Amino acid sequence: MLTTAALRAHLLAAGLAGRVATLRERSLRNYRLFAAGDPRATLGLDPDRPWDESALLRLMADRCGVSPDPRHRTGADVIDPDRTLRALDAFAERLAAAAARRAPVLLGTGHPHRLLPFYAMLADAMSSAGCLVLTPAQGRSVDITTRLGLRTYNLDYVRGVAMVREPQVGGAGCEPGAHTHSPLPVRVALEAAAEGGGPLPELVVGDHGWVCGAGQMGIEAIGLADADDPAPFVAEAEGRVAVTVPLDDGVRSDYYRPLTRYVLNRACLSQ
Repeated sequence: MLTTAALRAHLLAAGLAGRVATLRERSLRNYRLFAAGDPRATLGLDPDRPWDESALLRLMADRCGVSPDPRHRTGADVIDPDRTLRALDAFAERLAAAAARRAPVLLGTGHPHRLLPFYAMLADAMSSAGCLVLTPAQGRSVDITTRLGLRTYNLDYVRGVAMVREPQVGGAGCEPGAHTHSPLPVRVALEAAAEGGGPLPELVVGDHGWVCGAGQMGIEAIGLADADDPAPFVAEAEGRVAVTVPLDDGVRSDYYRPLTRYVLNRACLSQ
């Protein structure tokens, strides 16, 4: 079993916490965008109250561990590993509770290149515990506004985890999916589940628009977020998202494997 001390050391060694690759300039830019209500930063969240840049910086210092000093404007950002560990424990508690009641779950990621294996192992464990892992709207088209204009993607599932793919990519599994911050995929999935008369998820696990979009729609949601993504932390502070785990979401995919083992052990879901 992976100990808390061993995982803390791994977080620092792998750059998941401590000094991370996320740039302070990017974090501050995204705080400004969120404060201005830019959908690229709000990720489907409609905040209960206005959040200015100062309030966001204080929140991110509290929830994530970034420097609270507004004069610190360049260089690498910092994530407190102890905050990451506490959030992982809370994340595991929510998984355990959902597994205990055999709740239907939906997992989705906007970071399939990095985070697919993390979520796929959770999906396997939840399925083994008797939870229905939902896959609504398989193959449905989703129009997403990107920096290159409006692009059409297809909703797909790999090992029970939702993502979007470029439609011209032939054959499932030939590429890991597209990076997106949009809440539209989770909205399409939830609408399809409702239209089909099937069960709706009682828990959504994901990142970016998946967790914020689900939380905005009143569904229990837990997920991961980097220091430059304030929306999930605001959603957590406002009670829309149950747990947000602060970590670098762009490191090598195998670096997340110890986190999965730790979470599954804490949730008593190890296979």
